[in-house]
Amino acid sequence: MFNLEMPLEKDAVEMRKVYASVIRQQAEAGTPVIALEADLMSSMAMDGVHKDHPERVINCGIMEANVIGVAAGLSLTGRVPFVHTFTAFASRRCFDQLFMSLDYQRNNVKVIASDAGVSACHNGGTHMSFEDMGIVRGLAHSVVLEVTDASMFQDILQQLVKLQGFYWVRTIRKQATRIYPAGYRFTIGKANLLRDGSDITLIANGIMVAEALQAAQELQQRGISAAVIDMFTLKPIDREIIKTFAAKTGRIVTCENHSIHNGLGSAVAEVLVEECPVPMRRVGVKGRYGQVGTQEFLQQEYGLTAAHIVAAADELLALPQGEGADCGCSAGSK
Repeated sequence: MFNLEMPLEKDAVEMRKVYASVIRQQAEAGTPVIALEADLMSSMAMDGVHKDHPERVINCGIMEANVIGVAAGLSLTGRVPFVHTFTAFASRRCFDQLFMSLDYQRNNVKVIASDAGVSACHNGGTHMSFEDMGIVRGLAHSVVLEVTDASMFQDILQQLVKLQGFYWVRTIRKQATRIYPAGYRFTIGKANLLRDGSDITLIANGIMVAEALQAAQELQQRGISAAVIDMFTLKPIDREIIKTFAAKTGRIVTCENHSIHNGLGSAVAEVLVEECPVPMRRVGVKGRYGQVGTQEFLQQEYGLTAAHIVAAADELLALPQGEGADCGCSAGSK
């Protein structure tokens, strides 16, 4: 549990600067990390790192499939490649290479996918990926994460330098809402309980964690106790915490800056239907492509706000007591 003060504030540092800082630190420490870019160095604050450490940062150009192949080759020489590009290109454009060169061959490459969902803002529909996490989580050995804030991003990046395998990390580029204290250590594959509750559970990731916390506060003002869980690892998902809170609250709302199909909502539903069936609702993008706009406008347009989470919770809370909530896992279901 965390001591969170509302209202939440923005991080002092942009996520892209966290990434550039960690790569710089690794280069200066002499680790075998090497960063690959697909002509997006300025977008990820990597220009300065490239200038100071040209042997550690390679701009491969706008050829994302080739970047993955280069990273796979470098991993075979003992280097630790980090590949960055936008989510749309880190998933749709190079999926066959993710399969063949990374996952199938079990190569040690870390893919950093930025401009997650509606945070792509003014890049519009072609760059605004709502399906990327669903694409990558289907691979047999992939580990899929969506980082929440600067503290988490820094810790996860530092862990990935030492961890072996194919990791795919989704992030925004600019300032995130600060959730965690500096220096906190995160366990990949284990969700964080941010707020306990007994009436309903909100499971969120990425930018939707802050929205879920705001929704929980609004529900509390009406006497409704909502638990909030940050499910920052989509795969492998934390099955135990899902089962525990399905049993405890009997109602689940998932909240994601992604399509409701094959993302967080689907992953949670898979656990529930196998382990502890309870009523649930999925807050996320529903059968649409992106468009140009501010993030505030886009979150409203695509139903990704605290108000939309509260509305989904209200639907579940309006169900007759006990309807669909007998999950059989030892539980305080409503």
